[in-house]
Amino acid sequence: MEVTVRKFDILKEVGLTQGVIEKKNTIPILANLLMDAQGDSVQLSATDLELGIKSFCPAKVKKPGAITTPAKSFLEIVRELPDADIKIKTLENNWVQINCASASFKIVGLPKDNFPNLPNLTNSLVEIPAQALLSLINKTIFAIATEESRYTFNGALLLLKPLSATMVATDGHRLAHIEKQMHLDQLNSELRTLIPKKALAELQRLLAEAEDKDMVSFGKDENHLFFQLKNRLMISRMLTGQFPNYEAVLPKENNRSVILNREDIRAAIRRVSLLADDKSRSIRILLASNQMELSSNNADLGEAKEVLETSYDADPIHIGFNCQYLLDFITATDDTKISLDFKDDQSAGQMRPATEDEYRYRYIVMPMRL
Repeated sequence: MEVTVRKFDILKEVGLTQGVIEKKNTIPILANLLMDAQGDSVQLSATDLELGIKSFCPAKVKKPGAITTPAKSFLEIVRELPDADIKIKTLENNWVQINCASASFKIVGLPKDNFPNLPNLTNSLVEIPAQALLSLINKTIFAIATEESRYTFNGALLLLKPLSATMVATDGHRLAHIEKQMHLDQLNSELRTLIPKKALAELQRLLAEAEDKDMVSFGKDENHLFFQLKNRLMISRMLTGQFPNYEAVLPKENNRSVILNREDIRAAIRRVSLLADDKSRSIRILLASNQMELSSNNADLGEAKEVLETSYDADPIHIGFNCQYLLDFITATDDTKISLDFKDDQSAGQMRPATEDEYRYRYIVMPMRL
């Protein structure tokens, strides 16, 4: 293999693959990046066997061929090279030579034969607006469980219908639900898919550079999910199992509501949480006539209290929540006003943007014992 690429082009694509590179070194080839030069481009591939990424970098291919190189070292070298064309050439015994301006490197590679074969997207089921998909992920990913024992909680449910797209995530203590109306003309029935958290995190990186009109081609086979954006393809192993019946959790009688300025409530929670219990992270909320009192108590440090003026005029409510759960939603939402909806002191609370325009966004949080 012998190719010439522009630094910015190769650096951008190699950077995108780093999130799926195997870090534990249990299988040496998984720490490598596969470079396959054909035609007028170099295809870059990386995988940890659960997640894979393929992308294409424009190149002048003098000699077609393929080789794998240590992904981390290759990225670090390219990042430090001057802003000029980079020549990459394979040598005997799987060595790779990298030349740029007056700099020259030789790094050891591994033959491509040992690199896992990544499947391709052969049948796109639906085209999803990239920015809409990114918004669905941003507003739910923080609610996904981190405990591996709760397998079906380790991902988010993507529910696609001909006229809407919905994403739901839960860890058993809270649930994030967002729905957007859109025309998915390729669908004539409901499509339900569980997407692993790591795949969603890499999709965030992939979609962050998408333009307003970009579309994501989504497909799947028996074992894999495929997300194609322009010249980049992400492949994820499918999560199997039954996602919880989230509709049963969505509150229907939370008719005691208070609307607050997003920045005011975020700042107050952050201040009060400074003295929250280190383990439970709980804060107390007391809603009474025209005011909300937030407080926390730490046996080793002391206590904190802050009062916000509100227009609340329903029966008083005294309830406790994990402060980080509240902050996660407040950070994720874009609205300047937030509505907190309650049924009583013992039932789950609901948070939502006060003005729901493009998206129907709800966040359900289970209360803590006071």
